[in-house]
Amino acid sequence: MSGKDEKLYILLISVHGLIRAKDLELGRDADTGGQTKYVVELARALGEHPDVYRVDLITRRIEDPDLDDGYSLDFEPLSHNTQIVRIDCGEPGYVPKEELWDELDVFADNILNYVNEQPDSPDIVHSHYADAGYVASRFSHLLDIPLVHTGHSLGRVKRRRLLASGLKPADIEKRFNMSRRIDAEEETLGVAELVITSTHQEIQEQYGLYDYYQPDQMRVIPPGTDLERFYPVQGDEKKQSINHQLQRFLNEPDKPIILALSRPDQRKNIIALVEAYGESDKLQQMANLVIVVGNRDDIRDMDEGAQQVLSDLLIVIDSFDLYGKVAYPKHHQPDDVSVLYRLTSLQKGVFVNPALTEPFGLTLIEAAACGVPIVATEDGGPRDIIGNCHNGYLIDPLDKDDIANKLINVLSDKQQWEEFAQNGINGVQKHYSWQAHVDKYLATIKPLSRDRGSVPRMKPSRRPMMYHDRAIFSDLDQNLLALPKALNSFVQVVQDNRKCATFGIATGRRLDSLLKQLKIHKIPQPDVLFTSLGTEIYYAPNLTRDTAWTEHIDYLWKPGIVRRILSDLDGLKLQPKSEQSTFKLSYYIDPNKAPPLEDIISLLHQYDQTVNVFLSFGQFLDIVPVRASKGFALRWFANQWDIPLEHILTAGGSGADEDMMRGNTLAVVVSNRHHEELSDLTDLERVYFAKNAGASGILEAIDYYNFFDACRVPEK
Repeated sequence: MSGKDEKLYILLISVHGLIRAKDLELGRDADTGGQTKYVVELARALGEHPDVYRVDLITRRIEDPDLDDGYSLDFEPLSHNTQIVRIDCGEPGYVPKEELWDELDVFADNILNYVNEQPDSPDIVHSHYADAGYVASRFSHLLDIPLVHTGHSLGRVKRRRLLASGLKPADIEKRFNMSRRIDAEEETLGVAELVITSTHQEIQEQYGLYDYYQPDQMRVIPPGTDLERFYPVQGDEKKQSINHQLQRFLNEPDKPIILALSRPDQRKNIIALVEAYGESDKLQQMANLVIVVGNRDDIRDMDEGAQQVLSDLLIVIDSFDLYGKVAYPKHHQPDDVSVLYRLTSLQKGVFVNPALTEPFGLTLIEAAACGVPIVATEDGGPRDIIGNCHNGYLIDPLDKDDIANKLINVLSDKQQWEEFAQNGINGVQKHYSWQAHVDKYLATIKPLSRDRGSVPRMKPSRRPMMYHDRAIFSDLDQNLLALPKALNSFVQVVQDNRKCATFGIATGRRLDSLLKQLKIHKIPQPDVLFTSLGTEIYYAPNLTRDTAWTEHIDYLWKPGIVRRILSDLDGLKLQPKSEQSTFKLSYYIDPNKAPPLEDIISLLHQYDQTVNVFLSFGQFLDIVPVRASKGFALRWFANQWDIPLEHILTAGGSGADEDMMRGNTLAVVVSNRHHEELSDLTDLERVYFAKNAGASGILEAIDYYNFFDACRVPEK
């Protein structure tokens, strides 16, 4: 543990949405909802526990003229020992989570810098959602910090539901970047030591869809709710301003309320609810419908998804002529939410959540705490909530008749209504308080943090050069050897700058093969060598092996099992022994016979093999431990030699180089024939695509970045 009398330092990561200490803008867009509220309240509750001495909640720093200036603050306190930490993540303005993927490597590097600056290392990193899982898996590897993950919602589940609602696969991919999300979820599940879920259904039916389904590493810890904010009827609810807003819409405002509260997001299925209400004369006679879908000024200024939902909402209300029966206020304050629940309870109404899928359902336990019966989707968290509280009915969110009938059942049986209301109040107090959540949470994570010391670091045979503040790392074959006539010029530039710059080679070759090529081509011995795809690190002048790195990557590595799994696949053939090493399995792959790369990775996942897989030049397949790669080796070196990633120029030419070139490093793709493998890097700010090939392309990049002067990062 971190010290401080064996108390815990916990790092929470939630990348997307708008996160601040108070007055959360819930419902402003699809990214600012239940997860946002959960992580803020979790951070506060953890900070209040006597076994925790520090909590950092890390999110994006946002500078946007359309948003409050507070989102650009580096730090914002939540309590005396808990704070929001905002860290730069690419584009400074507000960006939807689907468009953040290319910026996450930069975010991970920036978090790594932040953590390295702290006096103590975190005991636990807890990531929230797929994007944070991707980020946390990168730096938790390097620092050997246990990773805990909460998915909140899962890509495979969402994709199924969107297909069922009629969206085309291509449209789903275009709008939601679903493949990258699912890949990130699989990778996170493979390396997380613990996955926290809200419900048993989430483990069995949602995570069960993943190749890395490991139920023994999953624990159900339901979120808590703030019982000081959400409580039963007090008697003054009708005097509140939000009630006056509702009355503007309704002809008979004292009728029971059917309340729906969510973001304006297609997944929340609000349109189906309004259609169910519009198609049922009986339901219209019994109750008013109140739809609260965030705050808005002008629908035309909202994001495309929100515009679509709100436009459809108005069209459906108009088509069924529901004026005077449906309220849809433009604005509400955070404190109005609890008043809305209590108004609904006061008028013997019901809260409904018709979402296509609901990982948990914080609004359901908030409503229950206020004494409101619930009707909720059968997919996800509501199963456990209603199972624990016995306070309502489950519905099929795709069946409008089922939605209408269950609402009618609650509203028409007064005795049952009273039982549901009281059961909800009692059930929330028993199962869903924050104190109960944090006690169980800490009891679950503490064993992970015990006996975890700081990452061992090897002392090189010569200490990092005192005045070296930058470094160049290049692949060998596709860069330095691709254009022999330019090699001498590159070597001369490196030698001229040896007093300020470290030179390294990152290659898939073994050490003996690399040294032979260096001798043949008269390349002076580099300061650092990453060989066998970054699984081995050697330091000049005596080629001293970094044994701490070797120990670090020997994690979940079972090469014998990997070989057996792949032995019967067509189109795969092991390369000669001279190309194999302790931490690298190398195959030839025939793309005309072998399964697609995605299927090979999926097969390894299904057998619980947590590894990194690289395809180079369309014909070489390499498999290494999950903690190893050229990119991970580079960051290990940078941390040990105290060279900022921003001052490291990386040069690559194949897919095996990609993770070395993402993030905060400066990078160059030389103009060789294998650009297609690095085409995903085209739009990244810190990646330069050279016009020249080989070493000449690296020299071009040195000039472009003004590397030996100011390490300039150009504007694109």
